[in-house]
Amino acid sequence: MKYDYLIVGAGLFGCVFAQQMRQAGKKCLVIDKRNHIGGNIYTQKRMDINVHQYGAHIFHTSDEEVWSYVNQYARFNNYVNSPIAVWKDELYNLPFNMNTFSRMWGIRTPQQAQEIIGKQSRQAVTEILQKRHEVAGNYAEITEEEITGFEAENLEEQGLCLAGRDIFEKLVKGYTEKQWGRSCAELPAFIIRRLPFRFIYDNNYFNDPYQGIPIGGYTLLAEKMLEGTEVRLDTDYYRFLQMQDGAPVRPFASANGDTFGKIVFTGMIDEFYGYRLGMLEYRSLRFETQELPDTDNYQGNAVVNYTEREVPYTRIIEHRHFEYGRGHGTIITREYPATWKKGDEPYYPMNDEKNNSLFAQYQELAKRDKDVIFGGRLGQYKYYNMDQVIRAALDICAQQ
Repeated sequence: MKYDYLIVGAGLFGCVFAQQMRQAGKKCLVIDKRNHIGGNIYTQKRMDINVHQYGAHIFHTSDEEVWSYVNQYARFNNYVNSPIAVWKDELYNLPFNMNTFSRMWGIRTPQQAQEIIGKQSRQAVTEILQKRHEVAGNYAEITEEEITGFEAENLEEQGLCLAGRDIFEKLVKGYTEKQWGRSCAELPAFIIRRLPFRFIYDNNYFNDPYQGIPIGGYTLLAEKMLEGTEVRLDTDYYRFLQMQDGAPVRPFASANGDTFGKIVFTGMIDEFYGYRLGMLEYRSLRFETQELPDTDNYQGNAVVNYTEREVPYTRIIEHRHFEYGRGHGTIITREYPATWKKGDEPYYPMNDEKNNSLFAQYQELAKRDKDVIFGGRLGQYKYYNMDQVIRAALDICAQQ
């Protein structure tokens, strides 16, 4: 068979690309090394509950075109993401809002919260500057100009500057260190350049006007997008195509003689190029899922974050709450961040200065590869939300 595109990966980017190209009259073949479509948004029905197999996925967007697009293929419920944070035996609402501040400090008004955060932030910045002075052998008093012009050198300093010590120590530090596998003092400040503070009693995590969960699960969304497109699962790209020295032979052809005009690649861009410039860093995840047939409500919320560094998982997901208690019994998943090594499943990129610089070099290789299109979190090495993946795919399709 002769195909216009070989789409490597049946995740969200691949699904959108396949749908758009089929609509444009192009012939596509989608392959995926997993035994299912949907990539990381895949949901599997168990005990009449749609289980998010690869962690919680809550769709949200401010992009009206993207919202209109996904609504062609799924009906969304009105689920609103309102996670809970657990620190020791204390419970807090996220994102940081008046419910959070009231619980933490026993206060009621926005003015009280702003005063406490402002005071703690100023104190933290003063202490950081004092330490910098001591290291430099400078024992002069900290000036107001230094405080107002303060620039954080790492994530820990940034978090303390933005949130003050109470919020940072209880709700940011441990969770972030688990997620990234590094001390906050070793992480770049830009990761939390901003923290969402809301001085109202509102637990809605997202500011976007559109959010929800596809009724029936994300797999149905992927199936609708891929209707009319040939899909082959359990198919490894590196074994499927004819290769020489780890690179696909040009023109592209499979071992059985299928030919392809272009490749759409949603895997790791550094792996595509045989790591010739070096290996990019990623973070991996491990999921521990437990069926509880005799319990209808384990934790009372879909997502509960555990912010202590000593608790090994970052959160527990209770899947039935994404669709308002459908099914009997309940299913929970503990999510463990993990160091990625070659051969592991990569879930998101480490977008620090070193890795972004290496990725820029791979981008230069990609620019010269006119018959290869890179997409998704791994192909474009970006920490995309779902709507951003769709937006990127639609934009690239418009250029074809």
